[in-house]
Amino acid sequence: MITGYSVATLVVFIISIGFVIYPVSIPTPRRIPRIPINLTTAPILAIAILWAAQCLDPAVIRGGIVGTDGVKPYNILILFFSLAYMAITLDITGILQSAAFWVSNKGGSNGWKLYTYFYIMLTLLSILLGNDPVILSGTAFLVYYTKVAELNHISWLMSEFAAANTASMVLFVGNPTNVVICEGFSVNNAAFTAYTILPFIACSIFCFLALGGQYRDKKYVPRKLNHTADLDARSVLLDPIGACVGSFMLASALILCLVVSFFGIDVWKISLPFAVAKFIYDVAWDHYRYVRKLPMLGRGQKGPEEDGMQLDDVTLQSAQTIVSDDKSRHRQSALPVPTTDKVDSIPDLDRAIINKSPPPSSKTFVAQWRSKGIALHKQLHAHFPTFFTALPRLPFALVPFAFSQFILIEALSNQGWMDVFGTWLLRATHGDMYRTIWLIGVLGVILCNISGTNIGATILLTKVVRAASPMLSDQTIRAAAIALAVASNIGAVSFTFSASLAGLLWRGILKQKGIIVSQTTFAYWNALPLVVMTVVGLSVVCAEMAVLY
Repeated sequence: MITGYSVATLVVFIISIGFVIYPVSIPTPRRIPRIPINLTTAPILAIAILWAAQCLDPAVIRGGIVGTDGVKPYNILILFFSLAYMAITLDITGILQSAAFWVSNKGGSNGWKLYTYFYIMLTLLSILLGNDPVILSGTAFLVYYTKVAELNHISWLMSEFAAANTASMVLFVGNPTNVVICEGFSVNNAAFTAYTILPFIACSIFCFLALGGQYRDKKYVPRKLNHTADLDARSVLLDPIGACVGSFMLASALILCLVVSFFGIDVWKISLPFAVAKFIYDVAWDHYRYVRKLPMLGRGQKGPEEDGMQLDDVTLQSAQTIVSDDKSRHRQSALPVPTTDKVDSIPDLDRAIINKSPPPSSKTFVAQWRSKGIALHKQLHAHFPTFFTALPRLPFALVPFAFSQFILIEALSNQGWMDVFGTWLLRATHGDMYRTIWLIGVLGVILCNISGTNIGATILLTKVVRAASPMLSDQTIRAAAIALAVASNIGAVSFTFSASLAGLLWRGILKQKGIIVSQTTFAYWNALPLVVMTVVGLSVVCAEMAVLY
């Protein structure tokens, strides 16, 4: 039954989502930092307000953390962070950038051939590693490459974003939303891939065709590049041994996770030991190289900062051998080379403090300890660069946001809203499987934009379908799960950056590189691929269900 508390809970939830999409910061008196209300803080504030208003109680908060109805938030986050650490540390070795250089050489001076090769490479890497590591490395590389080759960056960057997010639907670990679906609908991890592989192939192919159609003008993808750069792929493979070990451990973890899922074992019990083992290896391998004074991640023996130039600037410049005329050679060498944000020997905070003028002699006790802490961090970063480079790249913002979303949606369920939404779903579909596929799929894409990322949309729709499950057949519930899997992944290729954490990450990297992509531009270039993938992907899901059931 809907009460005043129910209405208040829904209103606060909607307002918190508004701040996730359009974050603000509240001005404060001087010397006090501005208070941000964004993806990290808005849901937490919403929970505090609802708790103060007695719209939720500790039992609801516990249910949002421990889980209800088979969905275990801690399971999802442990699994995701375990695999994310292994993928990010693998990327730090330079293997993704090396692959990008190799593909660039294979593409040569043929613009469309190179565009196609990059799309295929990014798709394959995103299947194996998930979209976040590929967004991290691929975006920085494409910014560098398009500047050097004097290409229009928007067509290449939008293609990368679409490829990475579409491919993440294949494996259950490719996106946190996939794990939510597997947990919420009791879908076997291997079966998840079997269900999504055909929609992925169809979406990927038609997405590329849509991108090719809207970038057919030569100003976006030239038929022939003005000049060719021969890139040394081996020079950016900073740690070949680490790349081999990391690849083996990640592949082994993924295979074992797929196997144990048949036996009802929580997959985080497999992924977490692998991540711990990878952490131990990273620490031991870095310590061995440090003691033996061996180069670590491309660094020589000059310490964590080499003549003021960042490592990635050096590796990218040394890897590039220009084979065009002298004028082209001079122009390319003069262009600024963006870094890949992979191995920054001194974090930005440390560098900012080091560059400041020396503090006065009357240091406070706190300032002295702060200085010692910075010096210790710098020393540890030089000793164990793999871990301390990977640490800030882990998506820690996902933890408070995901738990907050689970708690808020648990509060909506506790106030009776899931039953109401479930009733609306039954009235709209009459329990028909194909109507459910299209309704859940289209709603999933839309809600990715207005529910605080695709994670919020997935959690919400999973709860709604489960609320309606007593009146739905098993086949319809399974069809809804697969439709939601397709929608939650392609929904990231959408109209708002906040449709996914990958979108926010992508925008942040571009902003650091001096490239501003407006919300309007982002929505404009994503519109056609999104519509095409939605129609094609959900059509394939319908075809699959028709054959299976």
